[in-house]
Amino acid sequence: HRIAEVIKGFERVDIPVGALDIGPHRDDLPYLGVQPVIRPNDIPTSITDKNVVLVDDVLFTGRSTRAAMDALIDFGRPQRILLAVLIDRGHRELPIKANFVGKNIPSSRYERIQLRLRETDGVDEVVIVSPAKAAVV
Repeated sequence: HRIAEVIKGFERVDIPVGALDIGPHRDDLPYLGVQPVIRPNDIPTSITDKNVVLVDDVLFTGRSTRAAMDALIDFGRPQRILLAVLIDRGHRELPIKANFVGKNIPSSRYERIQLRLRETDGVDEVVIVSPAKAAVV
């Protein structure tokens, strides 16, 4: 929601913000042997013939983005889908590239990136977690 508020400040227009449950569209479910917990989708307006910006916290393999696009198409046919990510850590497994990137943070495939936001965590920070240690960026 913070990004929509910033855009509103510049453009003086309200941006509809929604949420997608990508769980049912993940391609790793057969390998994990679990069923996803189904959460409600919140798409407040028609997306048909609209420019839609998918926003994700961390872009890694691209598989979550692919699942998000599949979930989005269930709601209509956007004119264009753009991708904005706060962190791009590389290691793509699918040919997906963000249109807007907050910060590129190279990392090992074995490290995890934790993004903490002041709205939910009280602080804006990125933490790189390796099996042995954690580093705040």
